[in-house]
Amino acid sequence: MSSDAPIRMFGADWCRDCIRTKKQLDELGIDYEYVDLVADPAAADVAKEISGRTSIPVVVYPDSSHHVEPSNADVEAKLRELSLI
Repeated sequence: MSSDAPIRMFGADWCRDCIRTKKQLDELGIDYEYVDLVADPAAADVAKEISGRTSIPVVVYPDSSHHVEPSNADVEAKLRELSLI
């Protein structure tokens, strides 16, 4: 994933919602930057600053909006709104 990807996702491999959202983005062919909070624990502070919460995943979109623990329908609706799918 390139760092200039339009979407950033903060998550962890032990998080079921993260795994689900990552799989959805992969299946839709969306280019995104995955920030692994296990490999980079300091990034958890960045995710918390963005969302105001400690819940993951945090998905940040090109329009600077974000979702915390989004459903697949939430992600799909936002991607459609941004004309990414």
